[in-house]
Formats: sequence, C-alpha cells, structure tokens
Amino acid sequence: MSKNITTNRKAYRDFSVIEFLECGIELRGSEVKSVRAGKLILDDSFARIEEKGVTLYQAHISPYTQASYLNVEEDRPRRLLLHKHEIEKLVVKTAQRGLTLVPLKAYFNARGIVKIELALCRGKKLYDRREDIKKRDSEREIRRVGKERRRS
Repeated sequence: MSKNITTNRKAYRDFSVIEFLECGIELRGSEVKSVRAGKLILDDSFARIEEKGVTLYQAHISPYTQASYLNVEEDRPRRLLLHKHEIEKLVVKTAQRGLTLVPLKAYFNARGIVKIELALCRGKKLYDRREDIKKRDSEREIRRVGKERRRS
C-alpha cells in the first residue's frame, strides 16, 4: 500500500531496465513538505556511486512556499540511503560498460517514508526505440481489431 509521488517516464523510453532496487532518500527541512505536495521531478535525473555512497543528481524539488528563508537549493545532490552490501553489489554491476543507475519512481511506503525505486539500466540505441514503437503500434492495432470483432 504505497502512494505514488512521481514517475520518470523518460527512463522507460531511453533505457532498458535490468534490475530494480528500493532505497531511501536524505531530505532536509522543507523538502519533505514539498515532496508531500508532489513537487518532485525525476526527469533527467541519475545516480552515481561515490566514496560516501550513492548520490542522486538533477532531481528537482520545488521550494516549499511557507518555508521562506529555510528552503534549500532545488537541484542539489541528495544522498540515497542503501546498505553497504547493496552498494558493493552496485559497484560490481556498474563497473560493466554501459550500465547506469536511474530513478524510476518516488513513492511513500506504508509507514509514510519517501522511497525511490532505483534501477540498473542500459541505454537504448535509436533502433531499439524504433522497435519498441513498432511493437507498441502493432499491439494497439491488434487490440483495436479485437474490439471491433467483439462488437459485431
């Protein structure tokens, strides 16, 4: 029972997902209220493994209007909360060429804590995206024909 905050629809278009991972996110002060208001944008965001842990970049959290001077920078890097053994597994997997850490969605878990669904992804080539579009169009056509048959 989780409440979805936002999804990164560009990630499904530009990447093929290999593995999913749930992690927490370190937020400061008024950022939590902004996220509860749904002011989180994950488009074009990515994560990197650094010496301190995993960091999320280019995730935009709009400032909370009632916080006035207590607001923090909108696009600052945010630390993702993972166990050491999970980070070590990610280090091994991202060492392979072409694998990237991409946030797919943000949501509140059953306890009301903000979680990020992080995915290990491989970038799609242009011809892969074209194949996806062709497949989606053909499935849509099959559903349309099936619907017309059921009507008559």
